[in-house]
Amino acid sequence: MGPSTVAVVGGSLGGLTAALLLRDLGLDVTVYERSAAELEQRGAGIGFLPACYRYLVERAGVDLDQISIATDRIRYLNRDGAVIHDEAHAYRFSSWNTVYRSLLACFGRDRYLLGREMVALVTDNDRAVITFADGTTREVDLLVCADGVGSCARGSLLPNLRPIYAGYVAWRGLVPERGLSPDTAGALCDAITYYIYANSHILVYPVPAADGSVRPGERLFNFVWYRNYLACGDLEDVLTDADRARHELSLPPGAARLEHVAEVRAVAAARLPARIAEVVLATDRPFLQAVFDTEVPRMVFGRICLIGDAAFAVRPHAAAGTAKAAENAWTLAAALERHTALNAALSDWEPNQLALGRQLLERTRRIGRRSQVDGSWQPGDPELIFGLHGPGQ
Repeated sequence: MGPSTVAVVGGSLGGLTAALLLRDLGLDVTVYERSAAELEQRGAGIGFLPACYRYLVERAGVDLDQISIATDRIRYLNRDGAVIHDEAHAYRFSSWNTVYRSLLACFGRDRYLLGREMVALVTDNDRAVITFADGTTREVDLLVCADGVGSCARGSLLPNLRPIYAGYVAWRGLVPERGLSPDTAGALCDAITYYIYANSHILVYPVPAADGSVRPGERLFNFVWYRNYLACGDLEDVLTDADRARHELSLPPGAARLEHVAEVRAVAAARLPARIAEVVLATDRPFLQAVFDTEVPRMVFGRICLIGDAAFAVRPHAAAGTAKAAENAWTLAAALERHTALNAALSDWEPNQLALGRQLLERTRRIGRRSQVDGSWQPGDPELIFGLHGPGQ
């Protein structure tokens, strides 16, 4: 017998996509999000791959040009700002906020419950039971855990598994187009623009404004700058915020200590091409995400499944993290449609999703090593093209 009640734990992009697809199958779906307020500014800009926007375009009829920005070039600069590589390649970029708001509008807020933090879960072959921080419980036929890189579900189901630090962090930031000089905005608006140097690289691309606007002059520019930090003292120091609280994975905008922000700006001014440095220097509140690898041996545990970063957290270099979560959701819905028995559907679904996570993780490890360790990143190398199933795929 198939499931009738489904709980999705984690109300980010992957969780919302799963909730929408399973509800479309006629299932009774509720999303439980631990945050007390609707989410915002997670990840800033995102590479918008087809799996990410598939639901919005195919099921919701959203105009892709209203929620994302198309670029048609991949461009590399040298230290003096001269273009050293320029190739035609179409990408789409959006912002986390824009996609989140679009998916949440599709799902609605009646069954999107905030302030519901899961603290325990148990399962057998017939049901899953969730316990929340307020002491309440919920029994469901299927529990989909989309609770991110710091997944409580993964920690409970695989207590000996720990994310592995990759050796570097991504400093990130958003700048309004009007906050840049016209020359800089004009030079960056049609491309993803890279600068590579010893053991590091930075990239810049346009994304929708905070209110979702994609109109020229109202957009934002997003930068992602990968910088190495030693695993012990250096990483702990940079992840300690202005109130001396230690964070495990990331610092939100405004939390980084002033000395670290000053150091980032000083290095940008000294080391980066002028136009890219301008983006970094114009960012009011840069934030950072430490880069971790997470690989699970299983994604199915009785009536529980892990999707997205709760299963495989991969490095950002393929721009495929949100696409992977969406693909997990689409294939789960397809498996449930093929099978009348839930356990059979989950058994059918799991192997290909494990294979997808493993190949993407290995690919992003290779790319990261070329930039941050080996110094073998070469502009124009086709392996560096974004994609979920492979470069450009």
